[in-house]
Order: sequence, then structure tokens, then C-alpha cells
Amino acid sequence: MTATSTPTLQRTAVLALHYQNDVLHPDGKIRVGLAAADPARERVIESARKLIEGARHRALPLIHVRIAFRPDYADLVQNCWIFRKTAELGAVQEGTWGASFYDGLGADETRANEFVIRHQRTSAFIGTPLEQLLLKLGVCHLIVAGVATHSVVEMTVRHAVDLGYEVTVAADACAAADARIHDASLDSMRLLAEIRSVESALAQPEAHR
Repeated sequence: MTATSTPTLQRTAVLALHYQNDVLHPDGKIRVGLAAADPARERVIESARKLIEGARHRALPLIHVRIAFRPDYADLVQNCWIFRKTAELGAVQEGTWGASFYDGLGADETRANEFVIRHQRTSAFIGTPLEQLLLKLGVCHLIVAGVATHSVVEMTVRHAVDLGYEVTVAADACAAADARIHDASLDSMRLLAEIRSVESALAQPEAHR
């Protein structure tokens, strides 16, 4: 594989990050900072659905990454503001509605090559079997999307690139509390990853063999 090539779809996996009730639902404890009636919320959710359905239609490995902690947060390392705030809000407690996947964006583990990984940091690789799973699947290209753009998405993208993966960010299936922060994060990631729409990300490999 050359520096300018993009792997074929058979070598591509999709990472769907934090599509959970506490993050996306208007009644969630974290959410993306959008008002309940904000059309941006539904646009992000619809794009996430298209990404997940597109991965299934193309028989791509699909890995759902969820964040969840014990109810007493004894397993949460509160070494920075974002983790201290999670505990303060009582968010994403394992076994609760908030930590569950948003309706229509959950995993179907009856499918071959569809998986759920639980993590507790900002990168989906830290403390999880994600890297070993991707190696087993023979993946060298990742399509990444989720919430929030500037936290789990960007941290996972940077980690993946340092591990040697080629990365595409499906930007319309990402969101942040502030659209300016979302846009700034995407601009920052352009140094490392291709920034595309869901449709373009799923269609891209054939043109770059």
C-alpha cells in the first residue's frame, strides 16, 4: 500500500463512537449541547443511521464503541475536567438508559463482524481490545464517526493514525456542542485523515485502488 492509496472496502472497518442516549437524546445528561428541537440533532442522527446501515449493506466490519462506568464511578479516573463532569452529572452509568445506545443506532451482534466495545477514556483504543480486533479482521482503513467530534472522534483518529491506519472521518455523522468547535476539530484532523460525508466515505475506496 502506497502513501496515497486507499484500501478496498474489504480492508475497511467502521467505528461508530458514543451513539448513546446520554450523549444524543434530548433527555440525556451529556448530549451534544443541542436544543431538543434543533434540526442539527436529527441531521446527525440520520447521518449516523446511514453510516451504520451502509456498513451493514456493504458487509463491512462495524464496531460500536460505548462509554460506561460503574454507578459509583470507582472505575473512572477523574484526572481531567471532562471525566470529573461525567461523574458530577451522573452520566453513562453502566446498566442505565443513558449508557444504552440511542434507538436505531445500536449494535446487532447476531451479525458476523459487528461488535461492541466498552471503554472509559477518550480514545477508543485505550484499555480495549480494539487494536487486536482490527488486526484479526485484517483492517488497515477506518471510517470513524461519533460524538463528540473534538473528544472521542479526534482522539481515536489521532491514535489510529499513530498505529498506522488510514482514516476517513464521516463528518456529517459527527457533532459537538458548539458548531465552531466541531468545525475546528475537523480542520485539525485534515492533517491526518480524509474528511468526507457518510455517502462519500462509504463510496471512496473503489476510486483509489
